Amino acid sequence: MPESNVGIWRGQERGGWIRLRTLILLRWVAIAGQLGAITAAQMMYHLQLDLALCLLAVGISVVGNLLAMLLFPENKRLSEFENFLMVLFDLLQLAFLLYLTGGLNNPFAILLLAPVTVSANVLGLRSTLIVGGMAIMLVTLLAEFHMPLRTHEGFLLRIPDLFVFGNWAAIIIATIFMGAYSYRLKSEMESMSEALAATQMALSREQKLTDLGGVVAAAAHELGTPLATIKLASAELIEELEDLPELREDAALIRDQADRCRDILRNMGRAGKDDLQMRQAPLSAVVQEAAEPHLHRGKTVHFSESPGPGGSPQQPSILRLPEVIHGLRNLIQNAVDFAHANVWVETHWTDTEIWVRILDDGEGYAPQVIGRIGDPFMRRRKGEPDSKRRPEYEGMGLGLFIAKTLLERSGASLSFANGRDLDQRRDTSADQSGAIVRVDWPRSKIDAQTGEFALPLGENQPIEI
Repeated sequence: MPESNVGIWRGQERGGWIRLRTLILLRWVAIAGQLGAITAAQMMYHLQLDLALCLLAVGISVVGNLLAMLLFPENKRLSEFENFLMVLFDLLQLAFLLYLTGGLNNPFAILLLAPVTVSANVLGLRSTLIVGGMAIMLVTLLAEFHMPLRTHEGFLLRIPDLFVFGNWAAIIIATIFMGAYSYRLKSEMESMSEALAATQMALSREQKLTDLGGVVAAAAHELGTPLATIKLASAELIEELEDLPELREDAALIRDQADRCRDILRNMGRAGKDDLQMRQAPLSAVVQEAAEPHLHRGKTVHFSESPGPGGSPQQPSILRLPEVIHGLRNLIQNAVDFAHANVWVETHWTDTEIWVRILDDGEGYAPQVIGRIGDPFMRRRKGEPDSKRRPEYEGMGLGLFIAKTLLERSGASLSFANGRDLDQRRDTSADQSGAIVRVDWPRSKIDAQTGEFALPLGENQPIEI
């Protein structure tokens, strides 16, 4: 697939997606909760707390919020490092408050999971590991070192050591699980978002190329009249300037250049009209159009078409949808990239179904990834052989994802297999031992004559003489 710009969205650039205002609002909620818990402990349960230190811990968060509101605009978006500092500050402040209020004997110790979860959702892997590691260390310290909770009468409030150990283990396990779970979900969503954006870019590019043909046809039509006028005027000047050879040569040059412009516009207009008006084409023509950029890359591409069981001998005409052409083009590119010498593109049809099979004589799909083909960014790295074989391809699974998404958008379903698999050998030859992609459409989806998007003929109009 041609190089795209989706790569600029990866990495630390994503850190600028979180607004400072969002984290400030969340911190105000945490501050209100902490003040409410301290007040309830003092007023309702009459616990002996070091109120001054507790209010100092909460006051640090208040001061931090007020400074952030005064020093930065409301719409400021934080970088990766700034987000990391904010989350780390919240974690340390909460740990200090728990130290003052009983450590793991305090049921609110479970709130240490919140900064880890936030980090996993908005920060990179390294920052998330640091925050998670810091949380585990703080929980371990709080299990041993904390200021005890005492009632108004001076009785010590603490849970048995077994339950303290249970709380410690539960928080540690939850920190690891919630962090990994949240980070994995975020990574999946980011990958899908990037891949869908790349898919939309590819489809938009294909649509622009189609629309450009219409613009060229219209320009050729509109410029035809002034060019004809220029040619006529220059021809008359040539006749009038018989006695002035120098000026006559200039007039002849104008006529020749007008003829040249006419020829150029005629060729462009013919191509544009073909692209504009040929909204449908025979199935084999659409497939060959999709394969055309990859026919001269050192591999032999074999085309064949035949009806399926019970199908009509005449092949159908299908809609020339950009999704179909670009999707098939990506699949054929993938086959050409990994084939040793040959690629086969087979088209078949019946009265209810149309399908295309793309086969090659390469190594085929690895068994461990064949069930995940079509997922974006399936491969994180590419080795040296892949780099030499397909230098223009990033090897991230994005091309197959785009092809799969575009073709499914046109109503197709895709299946992937290897030619050496036992259930495929009866439908393939010995040479066709590589990857197999089959694209199936219900005929009603893309048939240009009988499908749901068939192009209707206009109503016949009477001819007035």
